[in-house]
Amino acid sequence: MASEATPLLIDDLDSRGPIVRPTLHDAIVARVRDMIIEGELSPGTRLHEGNLGKMLGVSRTPLREALKFLVSEGLLELSPGRGAVVRQFSAKDVHDSLIVLGNLEGLAGRLACENATDQEIREVRQLHDHMMDMYEKRDRLPYFKLNQSIHSSILRLSKNEALASVHNVLQARLKRIRYIGNEGPEKWSGAVADHVEMIEALEARHADRLSTILNAHMLKTWERVRHAI
Repeated sequence: MASEATPLLIDDLDSRGPIVRPTLHDAIVARVRDMIIEGELSPGTRLHEGNLGKMLGVSRTPLREALKFLVSEGLLELSPGRGAVVRQFSAKDVHDSLIVLGNLEGLAGRLACENATDQEIREVRQLHDHMMDMYEKRDRLPYFKLNQSIHSSILRLSKNEALASVHNVLQARLKRIRYIGNEGPEKWSGAVADHVEMIEALEARHADRLSTILNAHMLKTWERVRHAI
């Protein structure tokens, strides 16, 4: 699975292109992360390393290293006497983070319109089109991963490493929160409509428009998730 710092291309999600074998560490991180995103491991859940290792078919040493990585992402936290626990965010945590994300993405969108090459924008269009295919199939987790990759790609196209680094930290922490923002057909269709506007503004290199859309998208995300926190 591609890391957060690497743009997720179509070849990462289907059978085209060279086969890249993930390391055991990456595979465990990806699996546990997905379990958190989809709610299989709910906020506040203590992770019993022995039971989780048996379920995943891995030993404790690589599992422990993977959990440490997820702690660094902010999806887990270490609790004295309890070990790794799925992080539970307060409504204020989420609201504050989404405000910051919106402003970061607004700035990134403006810079992307100025700095991205035509080929890089075409690559984001490919991601968008593939995401729309997943939406048509109502295949929610692949849709979500492509959605997140589009946001990360816009940050990459800003060509501002400091901006992308700060954004990456917050985006990683809010994966589960962002995922529940697509629960229900009305919320999901609203998020999709935002993305259609995003790609159109990016392709037209309308910096002000893309900045406004990205910032507003995070405010709408808060409205979609606030009652579920």
